Amino acid sequence: MKTILIAGASGFVGQYLSRAMIAQGHRVTGLGTSKTHPMEKENDWFTWVCADTTTQGDWQDHVSTADVIINLAGRSIFKPWTKSYKQAIRDSRILTTQNLVNALPDAWQGHLISTSAVGYYGDRAETVLTEADPGGQDFLAQVCKEWEAQALKAEDKGAKVCLMRFGVVLGHGGALDVMGRAFKFFMGGPLGSGNHWFPWIHIQDIARAVDFILAKGLDGAFNFTGPEPIRQKDFARALGKALHRPAITPAPAFMVKLVMGELGASLLQSQQAFPRALENKGFSFAHKTAAKALEAIYSD
Repeated sequence: MKTILIAGASGFVGQYLSRAMIAQGHRVTGLGTSKTHPMEKENDWFTWVCADTTTQGDWQDHVSTADVIINLAGRSIFKPWTKSYKQAIRDSRILTTQNLVNALPDAWQGHLISTSAVGYYGDRAETVLTEADPGGQDFLAQVCKEWEAQALKAEDKGAKVCLMRFGVVLGHGGALDVMGRAFKFFMGGPLGSGNHWFPWIHIQDIARAVDFILAKGLDGAFNFTGPEPIRQKDFARALGKALHRPAITPAPAFMVKLVMGELGASLLQSQQAFPRALENKGFSFAHKTAAKALEAIYSD
């Protein structure tokens, strides 16, 4: 049994991972800005700490008592990117990671598993992307690079550091709820031409991969993406099929950018990312295609 500290435990992925880690027999301390947490009263192995992790505070006392830290904290990117909100996107990731690492005792010898994203690579068209590829230059890529750099500083305190470069997480909640809403109203379809690559991963495979990394004691960067990439138009078709809705209403690229600005431009980026590092270590995905992942989600 380990004591696991999860920053961002009130979010979509955070709640799922909290339950998954407890099911594996671990104790979990969750951090986040919500005043309460749904698991607070339902499980004695879960402790909730309400805190703004972008600032230093008493919450940092929990860092030294943890065997494992899973850092998921970060404001949603699915909101308009005003100047102030872009700063919030950056600060929620960079400052939280700084504060977590600064609170680590010397010679900690624990495991820091920190979120990043395939946005790290920027818009890469048809390039086949593995963990060995360099980062991009746009806003999200720069945030991811700085985010990862802060996490890697934990190595100076004896930690093993794993970087999880997430694709779009599929499950009941998160981005899929936003995308699925349009389809349910018969307004779903590809974004732009839909020819760009759409990185994805089922939330169950995130939990399985984290458990795998902990069991194997792994470190380094890992693409948390499904093993079979898919183009966005094919993903839209698969989502429509899973929801029993057509996928025939495209959103023209110029309109996506006009309405959503930089966020819209980021949704049109292409990242053909493969999870080579996980597969090379022997990890096997439960959900190998986006179509099967979506079918499993909507058949629950």
